Amino acid sequence: MGRFNYAFQNYDATKHVRSSVREKDISHKHAREVAVAIKGLSIDKARDYLQAVINKKRAIAFRRYKNQVAHRSDPGMMSGRYPQKTAKEFIKVLDNLESNAEYKGMDLDRLRIINAVTHKGVVVKRFTPRAMGRATAKNNVLTHIELVAQEI
Repeated sequence: MGRFNYAFQNYDATKHVRSSVREKDISHKHAREVAVAIKGLSIDKARDYLQAVINKKRAIAFRRYKNQVAHRSDPGMMSGRYPQKTAKEFIKVLDNLESNAEYKGMDLDRLRIINAVTHKGVVVKRFTPRAMGRATAKNNVLTHIELVAQEI
């Protein structure tokens, strides 16, 4: 497996902590919207928010990928969904971020997520056989997630 770099610039090991997961089988569109939703939150608030998304109590606002996405009743939200699979993966990355901060001796109550980015990863290409000897492409795009928190 190759060595990955982080997209976050000006990383300072004394005041930042970071965590990432690579090549997960989740929607990159959902991952982008979840990353936008949790940016600026503390680790506990982000975890509670994502747990509410998994339980379908709160929705993730879809701001970019919102064509034919229904409105939700959350305050201040137009289009939204409940990306449960993506939220579960983000909770795992948040847990890793928290354990990295504990290892560094940081105060968990003062940590804020200052950078949450997602990138498209490897495309797994497959084919589905069709009638008359044809085939249809069945591509699966894997996703990278990166979180950076800062002690404020």
